[in-house]
Formats: sequence, structure tokens, C-alpha cells
Amino acid sequence: MQRPDPRRGPFIHRLAAGLVLGAILLAGTAAGHGGSLASGARESIAIPLWLFLATGGGAVGASFLLASFVTDRLLVERLDDWRRAIPVPGERIVVRAMQSLGLIGLGAVIVFGLVGPPEAIANVSVLLVWVGWWSGLAMVAYLVGNPWPALNPWRTIAAVLPSLDRHYPDRLAAWPSVAGLLALVWIEVVSPLADDPRLLALVAIGYTLVTMVGVVLFGADVWFDRVDPVARVFSAYGHVAPLTRAPDGLSLRLPGVGLSRGVATDWSDVAFVVALVWTTTYDGMVATPLGDAIVVPLAEAGLPPVLVYAGGLLVGYALFLLAFWLAVRASQRITSTRLSVRQLAILFAPPLLAIAAGYHLAHYLGYFLNLVPAFVAAMTAPMAAPASVPVLAIPGWFSGIALAAVVLGHLLAIWIAHTVAYDVFPGRLQAIRSQYPLVIVMVVYTMVSLWIVTTPAIDPQYL
Repeated sequence: MQRPDPRRGPFIHRLAAGLVLGAILLAGTAAGHGGSLASGARESIAIPLWLFLATGGGAVGASFLLASFVTDRLLVERLDDWRRAIPVPGERIVVRAMQSLGLIGLGAVIVFGLVGPPEAIANVSVLLVWVGWWSGLAMVAYLVGNPWPALNPWRTIAAVLPSLDRHYPDRLAAWPSVAGLLALVWIEVVSPLADDPRLLALVAIGYTLVTMVGVVLFGADVWFDRVDPVARVFSAYGHVAPLTRAPDGLSLRLPGVGLSRGVATDWSDVAFVVALVWTTTYDGMVATPLGDAIVVPLAEAGLPPVLVYAGGLLVGYALFLLAFWLAVRASQRITSTRLSVRQLAILFAPPLLAIAAGYHLAHYLGYFLNLVPAFVAAMTAPMAAPASVPVLAIPGWFSGIALAAVVLGHLLAIWIAHTVAYDVFPGRLQAIRSQYPLVIVMVVYTMVSLWIVTTPAIDPQYL
């Protein structure tokens, strides 16, 4: 699955409908999957792989040791509770303008996908979705603040629709969004979505119809809070950001502290967090030699490749979820706490979202900068394909930013887990010991993601 690349013409993007969910995308060498939507060129890194893995894993482990020295509960609480109010003059006008912009964007995706140039790299629909929305807007969501509730065109349309107010089954919780996220990632991997602007437009129409039916049946709040995977991904990223909504405008906080409380409420929320982390890893792994080494023999044995990729997605997700559950269970035993495994999982899963944000930044920052000129050119002439596609050349040293993004995401996750531990456990030693199994899991996640970043990407044989 690939994204538009000026050197290769239309590429297959992936649908994660903006989800979540590789490696730094540089203009230059082999193609590779990126955290749940796009793929692109990735430069080989000259420093030995074992050195990157040891350095990244060691950095995460060392950060835990350093965080363990911060045992002053008052300091931890002050950092967690620090806020600064930021008034927003004319907030209602700003929100209305953003709602209008979201509707225009959805209309542009549908219209120009149907009647615009067939070349993906020159089509406004494709570039608006993958460059402007999933790359740029998603980065804004976790680096600045989540603008999707105001921009979300489906929520804006839902505001004028009637609602039957059917009771949403409590037993479903947020499981539909988990299934939706995994299904979208599978579709993005196996479908030619970004190769065909017309198909992208039809998918946008279909997604709109399904969303509107759900909104009419259950109401907008329930649908976007519990069911819609796109809204939930942006909401998850928004908890990492320093800006959040407040009753009188915006509130500025330290990055990541929004993950320390109230993000997850049940097992389905925990499952969604782990799914978001896993899907970014899965998309990157699909375009590695190891990924092909697993898929090709099974496909040659007669299994349909689409089912092989679906099986890999589900098996990998189950392993990620099992690893996290085992870590939480070990934490419960080490601390001898009366809290259940479920309660600890709900508390310690949200910090993993900082890891997902770090993955996304590593995958998409270079890609975004590379294709911004093409995006601007397409916006200025949406009905005509340019003779040559303008792109921004990304220097080789930029690949180091991918590594830094991955490591920094993990460091932030460890600090937030440290904050949660001191909020939950009364004893200092108990709080520190509770993090041992979680740090081990995070080190493993770090080494896997760094391995993907530093592994030369390939074009998967069956995609």
C-alpha cells in the first residue's frame, strides 16, 4: 500500500480513514508503509541497526530510572495540574468557520475525486485526504490540539438531522470503534484506494451514509464518542496535545498530561488504545522484507493474500494486547494492590497514546513536507494535472527526526505512566515497582518501531 509519490505516479494509499495509524517518509528510496494510511520513500540509515535498537531501548529504560528519582508527590501533582487559560475571542465565529471549512473539504473530496484528474499525485481529493487531513491535521491534533470536533463535517451535518434516540447497547461499549479501526487498516492495506480518486470519492460517500444512519439511530454524541473510529483516533491524539477545550476558551497544559486521567473507562477503551499502537506498527512491518517473507510462502501455498494480511493484522493485535495484559497483571502482583487487572489496565493504557503519536510523527512529517508543494499546486488548479509535480526535497539528515520522534514518544509515555503510578499507589516504592513490567513492554515496542524505521522498505509483492 503506498501513497502518491512524484517519482512513481499514483500509488496505493490506505484507508484507515484517517486513522491512525512505519518510518520517516523521506523523498528518496524504497517504499514503505506508514502509520495506518500512507507509505513512502525511506532512506537507509548508515549507523548499524543493533546500535539504534540498543540506544533506543536503553534510552527508554534510562528515562524510567531518571523518572524514578522524581519521588516528590507534590512536584508530580503540580506538573500534572499546571494549566493556563487562553481566551478565544469570537469563539463562536471561529467554530462556525471551521465547520464550514470541514463541509467544503468533504465536498472537495467527493467532487474532485469524481471529476478531477485521474492521477493521484495531482488530484485534490487524494492530496487533501492524505497530505492535508491525515498527515497535517493529525499532527496538529497531538502537537497542538484536536481541531476535529469542529472540523468534522459529519458532526456538522448531524446537527441538522433528526434522531430516533434508539438505546445504544451498553454491552457494546466502544468495541465497534475497535473493530472499525482494524477493518479500516485492513482495507487500507489491501485496497487500491489512493490509486483511484474515484474510488476514494465513493468511499467518502459511503462513509457519510453509514455515519448519518448511525447518527439518526443513536444520536451524534453516542456515535462519535463510542462508534466512529475516525473521531476516536483524533480524540485519542488530542489527549497528548498541550491545548484542550475549556469552558471559557482554551487551556494550556504540559504535553501528555491529558493522558493521566479519564481517557479510558472500560476494557473496550483499553483495546482501542492498543489497537492504535499496533496498527502503526503493522503498517510499517508490512513493507519490510520480514513482512514479505511471511506473506509470500503462505500466498504461494494457496491462501488468498488479502486473508493472509487480515490474519497477520489480527494475530499481531492479539499479541500486542496480550503483552500489555500480562504486563498489567505482573504489575498487580508485584505491588500486591487490591486494584483489579481491569482497573490497572484502564489507568495505564492511555500513556501508550504518546507512543502512537510518536510513531505517526516519525512516519508523516517528512512525507507531509515533501508533498506540501504538490498539494498547493493541486489546490490552485484542481481540474488540471500539472506537467511536473512540485515537491520539496528532504535532506538525508532529516531521517534522524524519525528516530527522535519514536524515542520521545516513548519517553513521554513513561513519564505519564510514572505520574499515574504516583497518583494510584500510596507508597513510593510501590509506585516505582508497579512500572517495571510496563517499562519492559515499552522497551520492546521501542525496539520494534526503531527496527521498522531503520529497515530498508520494499514494495510488498502482493500489494
